[in-house]
Amino acid sequence: MGIDRVILGTAAVEDPALIKEACHNFSESIIVGIDTWEGRIAIHGWQEHTELKAIEFTKSMVELGVRRFIYTDISRDGTLTEPNLIAIAELVNIIRLPIIAAGGISSITHLGLLGQLGVEGAIVGKALYTGNINLKEALATIS
Repeated sequence: MGIDRVILGTAAVEDPALIKEACHNFSESIIVGIDTWEGRIAIHGWQEHTELKAIEFTKSMVELGVRRFIYTDISRDGTLTEPNLIAIAELVNIIRLPIIAAGGISSITHLGLLGQLGVEGAIVGKALYTGNINLKEALATIS
């Protein structure tokens, strides 16, 4: 059908068997969203906070076959502050799989720092709308 990847969040927390089956059938096409608040996983559109620690949850997803993640610190999302570089670095160093970072990215400097940490990509939203990040300049910087 032309779909390259599917992102699963709440389903990954609530139905790990689904994730295992999806990874078995679709391998690299499965991405799990690691949405965190103070280092713990949030689900149901960030409305429900769990006691699951992000690192342990991510490790459990790797064991099920997940090979790519999107990490969002939801306390920083849309704030134009800065990404949670410490948590992202920890996740990159422990998991050693592709991670796309989101939440708080507000400058090209942040994109550069994320690149130095080894993230595969970044999700930039509000900073594009406000003009804090110019898309052409950002793409030229990271190329």
